[in-house]
Amino acid sequence: MDRYIMTSEHTMEETKKFIEKHNYFGLQINNVLFFEQHTIPCLTMDGKIILDQCGKVARAPGGNGGLYTALINDGEDDHVTIGTMRKRGIEYVHVNCVDNILVKMADPVFVGFCVDNSAECGAKLVDKTLPDETVGVVVKCEDKHQVAEYSEISKEIAEMKDPVHNDRILFLDGNICNHFFTVDFLEKIVTEHEPSLKFHIAKKKIPFVDKSGKRHIPVEPNGIKLEKFVFDVFEFTEKLAFLEVAREDEFSPLKNAKGSPMESPETALRDLSNLHHRYLTKAGAKFKDANGATSIVCEISPLLSYAGE
Repeated sequence: MDRYIMTSEHTMEETKKFIEKHNYFGLQINNVLFFEQHTIPCLTMDGKIILDQCGKVARAPGGNGGLYTALINDGEDDHVTIGTMRKRGIEYVHVNCVDNILVKMADPVFVGFCVDNSAECGAKLVDKTLPDETVGVVVKCEDKHQVAEYSEISKEIAEMKDPVHNDRILFLDGNICNHFFTVDFLEKIVTEHEPSLKFHIAKKKIPFVDKSGKRHIPVEPNGIKLEKFVFDVFEFTEKLAFLEVAREDEFSPLKNAKGSPMESPETALRDLSNLHHRYLTKAGAKFKDANGATSIVCEISPLLSYAGE
C-alpha cells in the first residue's frame, strides 16, 4: 500500500529527513512517496503583493486543495501524478490532514462504505461540540453539498438552533478533513475542474519589508493568504457519501501550542490515551498506578493493533 505525503517547499526537506531518520517506520521505501504543493504570493489587505525580503515575494502554500494542482502531470517521470497512481494499480485514495492524532489510515470501514455505495467522493463527519468550533460544516446549497468553512460563517449562523431539536445547533455536521476519492474522480477534478475552484481568504500575520528595506514581523494580521480546500470538489459529484463517526474514537486535532486548553499537544495525548485505554479495558486489562489509582496514560503500538482488535 502506497503512502503519499504532500508538503510545502518549506517543510519538504525536514519531513523527509525525519521519516528517513526513523527508517520509514518499517514501511518499504518504494511505497512512501513525497510531493510538493505549489505556493501562491501573499497579498496586502488591499490586494498588493507583499515582499518577504528585498527582491523576494512572500509566498505561502495554497491550502490543502493544492493537492489537485500538485497532481497535474508536469513531465517529470518520478513526479506523483494521476498517471503514476494508475501505473501502480491504485483505484481508491484515502486523504487526511496530518494534525489529527486519532486518524485511522486507510480505514477499511470507511473505504468499504464508500465503495459499497458507489461513491466517487466521501467524507467522515463528527457532531460539532460548540458553535464556534474551528471545523467547517457540511451544508446543501442549490442541491449541491458543500463545506462552509468556519472562518466564513457568521456568529449568528453558527449559533442557529435546530427547529426540531432545540437543544442542538442547526449546522451540526463537522467536516474533519478525512476523505475518500476514486482515482477516476481525482482525474476529473485535475483535468476539468481545478481551475474553477474558488480561493478562500485567510487573514494572517505575514512578515514583510518596508520601503526602506527593513523587515518586520507583525503581531496582528496584516495580509491575505489565498487557499483552496480539498473538500471544495464536493459540488462536482452526485456520488457523495458521508460517514458519521464518534469524535472520541476518530477526531482530536492539534492546532494550538502546548498549554492551550483545547486542541493542544496535551489534549491530543489525553484523547489517544483514552482511546487506547478503552481498547485495553474492553480486552480485559486493568490499570493501576503506583498509588493504586486508576491510570489512563497508555499507547498501543500500531504494529500490535489497528483499532483494538
